[in-house]
Amino acid sequence: MQRIAGVLEQVRRDCDVGARRSADPVGAVHEFAGPLDQEIVALVAACIAFGNVKTIRAKLADALARIGPSPSAAGDAPSALQSRMRGWKHRVFLGQDIAALVIGARAVQRSNGTLGERFRADWEATHDLREALARFTDAIRDAGSLHASPGGRRGPAHLLGNPRGGSASKRLLLYLRWMIRPADGVDLGLWPLSASILLCPVDTHIHKLARNLGFTRRADLSWKTAVEIGAALARFDPTDPARYDFALCHMGMLQRCPSRRDAVRCDGCGVMPVCIHWARGGAP
Repeated sequence: MQRIAGVLEQVRRDCDVGARRSADPVGAVHEFAGPLDQEIVALVAACIAFGNVKTIRAKLADALARIGPSPSAAGDAPSALQSRMRGWKHRVFLGQDIAALVIGARAVQRSNGTLGERFRADWEATHDLREALARFTDAIRDAGSLHASPGGRRGPAHLLGNPRGGSASKRLLLYLRWMIRPADGVDLGLWPLSASILLCPVDTHIHKLARNLGFTRRADLSWKTAVEIGAALARFDPTDPARYDFALCHMGMLQRCPSRRDAVRCDGCGVMPVCIHWARGGAP
């Protein structure tokens, strides 16, 4: 355990935060100054954050240009926002879905002061991360009428996930990480909650690395898998179990982990010294 802890810390120290932030959706959040705008930009960025990261950044930049310099103010003018978002598309999402998300988030801000205050209230009412997150997303979905379309189009329901559904809720946990973890050049520390409540957002990169480090044997990207990986990471820092997510995820993207011994592709991987595929011995 001590050896893995040292490796994780080294991966974190070696991460080029500036370069990697510019390649990450969170970089767009840092381009806004006001906390109300940052909350909304981060929500939009996290909700579309799946697939090719270059495409995500390009589509996010287009969406934010349409929304305007103050997303919170844009949410106060629904008709104008909906008009500006016409023609925007990313995967199963349309501009009208992004408009509904911003409008709903802004309505929750107006009712609670900030999105963070609403999530804090949901957390204090439940002390259950999954249920608090579900109540939080319910409030935004209802306020923005972000429900499944009558024609069955997936975009509206998929944009803002439902943690009760059993998935790992990677995009929503990513949003919480950005908002709650102390400001460190990547995460913003905007919400008055302890980072100890967080789970690491589990995408394919984190899932591979977690399996290779022995943190889980589960093969699915489910909430149970996220909890299991979170419990393993909490052994290294119970006050901040998502501490290593950014560095590990970006290392995984760069290394394209093959989840097997591969002398060429594994070269330079920071966790290779404690990877189960290399610890087993034998020729590469």
